[in-house]
Parts: sequence; structure tokens; C-alpha cells
Amino acid sequence: MKKVKIAAGLAHVNYGILGDLVEKASQAGVDYIHAEAADMHVLTNEALMGGFRDVMGIRDRTELPIELHCYINTCSLKFIDQVADAGANMIILPIDHFLGGAPLAFFIKRARERGMKFGLFSNCITPAFFFEEVIYWIDRIHVVTHGVEDKYYGWRRSVVPMIEKLRKMIDEKKPEVELACDGGILPENLEPLVLAGADVLEFSRPIFENVETMAENVRVIRSALDNASRKIES
Repeated sequence: MKKVKIAAGLAHVNYGILGDLVEKASQAGVDYIHAEAADMHVLTNEALMGGFRDVMGIRDRTELPIELHCYINTCSLKFIDQVADAGANMIILPIDHFLGGAPLAFFIKRARERGMKFGLFSNCITPAFFFEEVIYWIDRIHVVTHGVEDKYYGWRRSVVPMIEKLRKMIDEKKPEVELACDGGILPENLEPLVLAGADVLEFSRPIFENVETMAENVRVIRSALDNASRKIES
């Protein structure tokens, strides 16, 4: 049975006890810690959220890989170095802002030199073909699935065909690339994403909203993921 990984997202947490929450989530059985960074433009409702200093503050609270998901429209080699120095294992940048430009190649190269993996993210209305060439140089395709909600869904239904296309692309071109989904995902609506081929799903509120039941929250998510994965084999 395929094990779909759980990324514990830090977008909706109490930052006053961030280290304790990361430690508790790690003990509860998540696979990745998903830290966030946002500028004033790409994620305006969470402007100036997070960054490499959050990674620095939690690095000694978990042995799990920490990924920094950057909602930014500019980057620099210095920023890549700061993220690496903070202890991140992966940096994820928006493909919409960096595709086709020479700087992207240098960012990927610097991340590799600093021992980090490199991911690119899109939203679910970005064409899947954006990843066709750059896929050979990255470790993660990360799709932000939330947006204008369809009835009964916390993510856009249009994301399922996109995930299916990306799954096929990955299998044909570079099978070791992870395919992740992020945003509005709950235990009760995750199944179509798993069946479409996602390797990693990110959860924030479903894990951290009720801190007292965090271990049970993760258990419920894991159970839903396993149930969905079993349907792939049946």
C-alpha cells in the first residue's frame, strides 16, 4: 500500500508556542514540517508571514525534514543561503514568478550546493505543462489547491485533473519527484487527491486547531489516507 506523507503546515498555529507545537506534531507521527513565508504580494491575506527565522527557531525541536514554502515574487542567492543556514531541508518557490528565467537555475544550483532539496509550486489554475522541462531539476511539484470553494469541497475540483496530469508527467519523466497538495484539505475530502496520485498532503488546521487532541487528529488523517490508498490497489 502506498504511504501518502503528511506535512504539518504552520500557517494556522499559535506562534507563541511554535516550538512546542512542532515537537508535539513530530511525536504524533507527521512526516514533514511545512513552514511558510509570504511577502506583501503573492499571499496578501497572510502578508509578511513566517520565513527563515521560523525555521531557525524550530530546527532543534524536530528531527523531521523542514520545508519552507515561499509565497514570494523575488528571490536571491542570499535568501537561499539564509534558508539553508536556518536548517531547512527543502525550499519551495512559485513557478509562476520564476519559470524561464536564468535566476531559477542559479537558485536551484545554490540550494543543491547547500544540501537542500528544491520544489516549485503552482496554484490549481496554473497550466500543468509549466513543469514539463524544469521537472528534471527539481524534487517536488507542489500544488496549492485552495481558492474559491466548490460546494462540499475546501479545494477546487479542477485540481483533480491537474494532479492526474502531473502524476503522469512525473511517472514518465522523473519518478522520484514528489507530488504534493496543499490547502483546504481535510480527512473527509482528501480521497480524490490520493486517487489522483498525490504523494504528500499538507494539513494545518486539521492538525493544530485543537492542540489537546493533536495525536488523535494525526491518527484520523493517517487513517483516511490509508483508506484512500487501499482503493488504488483494489
